[in-house]
Amino acid sequence: MARIPLVREPPAHIPTILFGAFDRHNFGDLLFPHIVAAMLDDRNPVFAGLVDADLRRFGGHAVHAIAPLAAAWGERAVNLIHVGGEILTCGAWHAAVMLLPLPEARAVVARFDPRPEEALEWAQRRLGTRALAPYCVPRDFFPGARVIYNAVGGAGFGECDEALRAEVLANLRAADTIGVRDRETRAQLAAASVPARLVPDPAVMVAVLFGERIARHARVGEVAQIRAAFPQGYLAVQFSADFGDDATLDAIAAGLERSARSSGHGVALFRAGAAPWHDDTACYARLAARLPTTLVRIVESLDIWDICALIAASRGYCGSSLHGRIVAMAFALPRVNLLHRRAGHPGKQAAFAATWEPPQVRATVEVDEIADGIGEALNADPEQLRQTARELVERYRKEFDATRQRLV
Repeated sequence: MARIPLVREPPAHIPTILFGAFDRHNFGDLLFPHIVAAMLDDRNPVFAGLVDADLRRFGGHAVHAIAPLAAAWGERAVNLIHVGGEILTCGAWHAAVMLLPLPEARAVVARFDPRPEEALEWAQRRLGTRALAPYCVPRDFFPGARVIYNAVGGAGFGECDEALRAEVLANLRAADTIGVRDRETRAQLAAASVPARLVPDPAVMVAVLFGERIARHARVGEVAQIRAAFPQGYLAVQFSADFGDDATLDAIAAGLERSARSSGHGVALFRAGAAPWHDDTACYARLAARLPTTLVRIVESLDIWDICALIAASRGYCGSSLHGRIVAMAFALPRVNLLHRRAGHPGKQAAFAATWEPPQVRATVEVDEIADGIGEALNADPEQLRQTARELVERYRKEFDATRQRLV
C-alpha cells in the first residue's frame, strides 16, 4: 500500500480542510470529499478524518488524522468543512470500532461491549481525543478557523446520550455556518436554539459532477459483466449485516423472487460499506442460496465509482443504504429503502425522503413488503424523477454558493 505523504507545513495560501468519516469504507462518506472538492473549484483541500488512512484503492482519498493537523496548524486561519454524513449522532465507541479491520473489531466488541465505560475509554485513547462525538471538531482545535457543517445529519439526535448531545450542541454553536440534510435534524437542533440551513446531501451532485467518470466505469470490468449478464436489466440491491438473520433473509428472498417474476429483472447484490457494522457478503451468499430460480450476482468491487456505475446502469435501487437511494435519485432512477422489522424508528432514510422526495415516491418498506415497494418504485413517473434530480442539484448549488462565501 502506498504511504500517505505527511502534511508537515500548511500551504502558503489559507488551507481548506475537508473533514469527515471517509477514513473507513462507507459509500456515501467516500463520495462526500470528491463532491465538495469539485465544488470548491480552484482550491487544493487537505483531506482529514480521525485517523491516517489510505482509501485510494476504493476510489477514496489519502486521509490525514485531524489531531496532528490541529497541533501543527491550529493557530492559523483555515477553513474546516465537515463534508457531510450522519456525524451528529456518531459516538466515539462506534467511530473507533468502525475504523478497525473486521476481525479486530469483533474481538474488541466481544471484550468491551459489556463494559461501556471501559469501551469509551478505549475508544478515546485509540482516537487520541476526549470527544464523545469525535466527527464534530471542537472549536479549540482550530481557534482561527471558519468552521462549516455541510449538509450533515442527525435524525436520531434526540435519542442520544445527554452528554453527547451537549457536546455536539456546543460545537455547533461555535460554528460559523450549519447546514443539515433533513427537516428532522433541523427541528431537533431548533428545539435546542441552534439554527441550521436545510441543504440536500452532497451526493445529489454525483451525476452532474461525475457522470462521465461513472459512465466509463459502467463500460468496463465487473459492472460491464453484470450488465451483459442481465439482458432484461437488474435491480441494484443492498442491505446491511443486521438483516442477516434467517427469518429476515427468508422475507427478502420471497420479495425479490416475486419482484423478479413480475418485472423480469435480475438482482445485483452489492456492498455499500465494508467497515464493521456495514454490509456482509456472507449474508448475500445465504440470500442467493434462497433464490434458485432468480438470476443473482454478488458484486465484489468496493470501488465507489463501480458502485455508482452499478446503480446508474440499473433499473432501480432497493436497500438499506441512504446513499444507494441518493445516487439513484441523482440518476432519476426508481428507489426504495429497506427497513428492518426491528427498527425502532424510520431513521435517516425516511427523514431524508420526507424532506426531498415528492409525496408520491415511497420512502421505505419493511422486508415483508419488498415486492410491493419495488413495484411501486418501478411505476414512478420518469419525468417526476428527473424533475426531483434537477431540483436537488439547483438547491445544492445555491446552498453551496452561500457556504463558499463564508470561507476565508
